[in-house]
Amino acid sequence: MKLREIAQLCGASQSLGAELAEAEPAGLSIDSRRVSPGDLFIALPGERVDGHEFTREVFDKGACAALVVHKRLPFAAGLGADLGRLLFVENTACALQQLATRVVAGWGRPVVGVTGSAGKTTIKELTAHVLGAAGRVLKSEGNLNTSYGLPLAVGRMITGGARPEDFDLAVLEMGMSSYGEIARLSEIAPPLIGVVGNVGTAHLEFFGTREGVARAKAELIDGIRPGGAAVLNADDPLVIAMRGRRSDIGIVSFGIESAAEVRAEAVAGEDDLSGTRFRLVTPGGAAEVRLPLTGRHNVSNALAAAAVGHYLGLSAEVIGGRLQTASAPSRRGEVLRFANGVTVIDDSYNSNPPALIEAVRAMAGGRIAGRRIVVAGEMLELGARGEELHRECGREIAAAGVDLVIGVRGLARGLAAAAAAAGSAAEFAATPEEAAERLLVAARAGDVILVKGSRGVRTERVVERLREAFGAGGAGGE
Repeated sequence: MKLREIAQLCGASQSLGAELAEAEPAGLSIDSRRVSPGDLFIALPGERVDGHEFTREVFDKGACAALVVHKRLPFAAGLGADLGRLLFVENTACALQQLATRVVAGWGRPVVGVTGSAGKTTIKELTAHVLGAAGRVLKSEGNLNTSYGLPLAVGRMITGGARPEDFDLAVLEMGMSSYGEIARLSEIAPPLIGVVGNVGTAHLEFFGTREGVARAKAELIDGIRPGGAAVLNADDPLVIAMRGRRSDIGIVSFGIESAAEVRAEAVAGEDDLSGTRFRLVTPGGAAEVRLPLTGRHNVSNALAAAAVGHYLGLSAEVIGGRLQTASAPSRRGEVLRFANGVTVIDDSYNSNPPALIEAVRAMAGGRIAGRRIVVAGEMLELGARGEELHRECGREIAAAGVDLVIGVRGLARGLAAAAAAAGSAAEFAATPEEAAERLLVAARAGDVILVKGSRGVRTERVVERLREAFGAGGAGGE
């Protein structure tokens, strides 16, 4: 899409030269550090840093133009020739959201919105992969699931040479840390299908109780277009209860333990942790599936994707075939096998108590020649129950038969202490770097190491250090 068209959709004032007005941005960027030549930079005012401060810098890096608020740019007169590269709006965040809203509205094709306390990125990835059998899919990249991230995902329809008509479907992740956030995302990209994977303890600091988290997640159901459908986890009482919120949409339930329209039977993990087998059952038929992801929680994620595929008319055989060629998103359960015989399950992207325990149980279910080791980073945003929940997790990890537990940072000290009291060998490391150094000494061939922690703890540094030290390996089951 041309810059002049983007300016019009944003409601921006501009005095672009004729040639620049006809230019098409290579991409949209809100991070001055990651601007690439040809990008349109959106200057967002942050809590600590205002993007307007980097306007000169992004032009030096080759940005084609910048979306700015004039009163936040007191040095505009000093930009010289670059002054003609500015698009002026009253509020850059609102303008970015307005751009995405108008692009989606003009496009008019199905949007699948995905949320959940744990596993929503995996559900998004699996859903997009399954729907690849139905058409060309736009999906959120990485964790672009916020009021900034989702518009950037939509922006891929109109930058880099892409056109909205290049896509038949969109699968967009919708995250939240406050009431009203998912409601706003649903206004930007109204979903035909809304998927709620689960309601857990993530964000208890902000919502107080799981019921509070459920209320915020249910905003996705409220935002579904009339005549659309909600895809709900029948195994989670707080999720399946959302079916009563609307009478003008369909409901497709999925589950393993509970009666559901789309379900898994005969779930069995593979001994080498390379995947999970199950029988997929839908109202339209059944299929045998070997999912190349470990654990029952990932089977549940796959069922959510299957339910979307079923609603959009795909057969069980087609859905099952697509699931078998899926892969784990980066740092969300990747199985890495190193040259020295050590296996690492890299689940370091994020963590909360239910997700941690599910990952531990998946690891514990494998046939392992060596020891089961868990590196558990501190879990953030748990509020007043944080210490209690860490200790509960420590006890459950020990009960799963884990041989060695290393708690990393802060409240993970209590997790390690509780695991030790319950019979596991356990220790505490103040930093991920310290945890990695201990593993370099302790790990030996045959061991399986699960690494999991909240993003702020940076447990991915443990995996990076092990990769450095243990030599080239490969993804399991490939």
